[in-house]
Amino acid sequence: MRALLVVNPNARRGSGVEARVRAALTARGVEVVASGRPSGVPRPIDAIVVAGGDGTIAGVVPQALAFNVPVGVVPLGTFNELARTLDIPPSIDAAAAAIAAGRTRSIDVAQVNGVAYLSEASIGISSRIAALQTPQEKRRFGIWAIVASAFHAFAHARPIHVRVRFDDVEHCFKTIQLTVANSHRFGGVVHVEDAAIDDGWLDLYSVEIANPLEAVGVAHALRLGRRSGVPGLRAYRAHAFEIETHRPHHITADGEPAGMTPARFTLLPKALRVFVPE
Repeated sequence: MRALLVVNPNARRGSGVEARVRAALTARGVEVVASGRPSGVPRPIDAIVVAGGDGTIAGVVPQALAFNVPVGVVPLGTFNELARTLDIPPSIDAAAAAIAAGRTRSIDVAQVNGVAYLSEASIGISSRIAALQTPQEKRRFGIWAIVASAFHAFAHARPIHVRVRFDDVEHCFKTIQLTVANSHRFGGVVHVEDAAIDDGWLDLYSVEIANPLEAVGVAHALRLGRRSGVPGLRAYRAHAFEIETHRPHHITADGEPAGMTPARFTLLPKALRVFVPE
């Protein structure tokens, strides 16, 4: 197997690990033919191996689809949602072994205004949380940097007027957080029922809390996997969503900037192959 290796040096565990990842792959018969971004890589390659977090993985999806090659994941991020979803082990050696074994799973690829993502894209509080963090803070403090940013973002949250269209139906409401998820796992703690990263559906969640008690209730429900009958939580399922806001708002996709509203969310069912453990 000939693989391009992409390492994010700003990932939580990314500093100084490129040599370790390369050695772990080489020891298992994976030939690393280049390191860096996928653009301009001489072909043929048989895979793209990403050592980093969810945002780095999402960043190589367009090239993986264009080259028609699977993606190998060595989880080095803060949340590592994709790796946790697919049961990819956190250690470099174990992740390299899963890649070398060659077993793949086809998963859906979501897009927001043409930007690919795999777990979730959001408008509202989570976008502000992402904007408040620097790579240095995430590397130094990890989850605690995100917690501190979350408290700041909640304190300054203002309702967003949104119009959501899907399946020839339109809904208008106010929200402080709107997420369009491609997976049952996102946000570090959310694990909802009746969803999967290869089910061909997008799931929209809107947080519309009126008081701190409802915020606690929504967080608890999502942590337990519930999304229906929860005060302060709206949920829809569709193959595509169109979202407009009263004024432009930032969008993040898998923790990275993904433009501004208005937004169109679409899905490529089972378009990406990812190496998974036996």
